[in-house]
Amino acid sequence: MVPTALLGLVYVLIAVLLTSLQHRLLYHPAPAAVAEVAVDGLVAWPSATEFRGLVAEPAGAADAWPPARGTAVVFHGNAGHAGHRRWYVDVLAPLGWRVLLAEYPGYGPRGGALGESSLVADAVETIGMARRAFGEPILLVGESLGAGVAAAAAGAAATGAPDGDTRVSGVLLITPWDRLANVAAYHYPWLPVTWLLKDRYDSVAHLAAAGLPTTVVVASNDRIVPARFGMALHEALPEPKTLLVIEGAAHNDWPGRVNLDWWRRAIEPLR
Repeated sequence: MVPTALLGLVYVLIAVLLTSLQHRLLYHPAPAAVAEVAVDGLVAWPSATEFRGLVAEPAGAADAWPPARGTAVVFHGNAGHAGHRRWYVDVLAPLGWRVLLAEYPGYGPRGGALGESSLVADAVETIGMARRAFGEPILLVGESLGAGVAAAAAGAAATGAPDGDTRVSGVLLITPWDRLANVAAYHYPWLPVTWLLKDRYDSVAHLAAAGLPTTVVVASNDRIVPARFGMALHEALPEPKTLLVIEGAAHNDWPGRVNLDWWRRAIEPLR
């Protein structure tokens, strides 16, 4: 029989190891040069040298007419880079939205530190820059990790910018969690994740501070961020709010299960 003390030591060592590696578990950036991502109608924004993301106008040109209905700032999931999310342009641009695929520090061509404080502060700055460049309305779209970033940025923008420079019209959260700690506990039920987790991404608290119209989208067969966590987020939010369930969808295959009419319904309450 293995001594209890030895089992306890192994448990502690595993907990310490996972704590030290949690950024590697949560963030999976793919490096890429600006020339590799600014393709297929995507333009480096605000410039190639000050890269913060990729922008596309509704008609694929900066002088598109009629002008965009607004700007959708998209915060992507935890893997790859913004250039991998070109398909957001394919669904949002036909609805008249300018699309800004925001890039995180440490992802794609960008340097910078990984982590909640870094990503959220950068997102707030990107939102402010987009609002100054393009005007209103600004719609935030966040998927998975990006939903946590968008929620935190919306809360920070609402409470930290009295001049309204980072004000947004609404938030669309796709496969979100209520709190990252709950998802971590689901995947590692044998660990005291509440104590060990460095990045919290408490979307319930952040969106309560934001007080914005919010659409929450969950995938019924999601095994990475189970739908119950997104539903819990929706339940905790004040009105106005909308819940959309994509039946039969998993965490990564949901885009193929929705169409332009679905996107129109998801966005309409947020304008």
